[in-house]
Amino acid sequence: MDDDRDRSGLLQRLRRILELGERLLEDAVGTPPSAVAFRDHLAFRWDATRRPGRLRVIDDPHLFDLEDLVGVDDAVARLVENTAQFVRGLPANHVLLFGERGTGKSSAVRGLLPRFAPEGLRMLEVQKADLLQLPLVLESLRGGSYRFVLFCDDLSFDSGEANYRELKAALEGSLVSPPDNVRIYATSNRRHLMPQTMAENREARVDEAGELHLGEALEEKLALSDRFGLVLGFYGFDQDTYLAIVEHYARKRGVRAALDELRAEALRWALRRSSRSGRTAHQFVDDLAGREQL
Repeated sequence: MDDDRDRSGLLQRLRRILELGERLLEDAVGTPPSAVAFRDHLAFRWDATRRPGRLRVIDDPHLFDLEDLVGVDDAVARLVENTAQFVRGLPANHVLLFGERGTGKSSAVRGLLPRFAPEGLRMLEVQKADLLQLPLVLESLRGGSYRFVLFCDDLSFDSGEANYRELKAALEGSLVSPPDNVRIYATSNRRHLMPQTMAENREARVDEAGELHLGEALEEKLALSDRFGLVLGFYGFDQDTYLAIVEHYARKRGVRAALDELRAEALRWALRRSSRSGRTAHQFVDDLAGREQL
């Protein structure tokens, strides 16, 4: 009896040691989520806090309804069309969405998930600081049955940063082709993702035939944004568009204020914020709806 108890206790200790070893091995090597995770979850993020990086599930992603985007119809229509091509296995481009702050760039990308998730779209968010691991990120998604938008939000690079080269190679230029089931969607306030200095613009010259030649530094910077096949501009709103966005959100929130009062308050709010963006309109309606309910 004592021998049986000793053997049973030894087996239990061995199981615990094996389980601990498996967890340590997973932490050391990194394991992708299972097919069940991709089936049950829509959004993921790349976690590079421990080497190597790995995919982490986002349990409650911040989604968006594309019907709530007002004043950017053309850009959103092209984005939706490109994504429809992608999820159906047709040729599709990587996308750069650029423009003024608060005009709906990030919301447009997030709004793709609820629309295309039933067709197999999933989204993986990668921070700019983690782009050095982009080859590892892409390989972790290669060959899967789901289609992934690799989302880089609010992307821009300062002079001297090197991680943009990994993005540049992933878009085009590496001997390793990007996975067919992955497209990169980036948002930025900068059209070319990198700052342009006066000195760099002075390097441009006109040759004897009258052709313009940019300087090497400027050519290097423009080469990154040029590798996005689809570039969509989100521009600032005029007053009428701003008020239309306010009215849209006010109806959705059930705001009780009369239309004239709503517009007057919305304009005062925009004046204080020095902005007539969609974000400003949303924040104003949230404030007004909260005050009414209070």
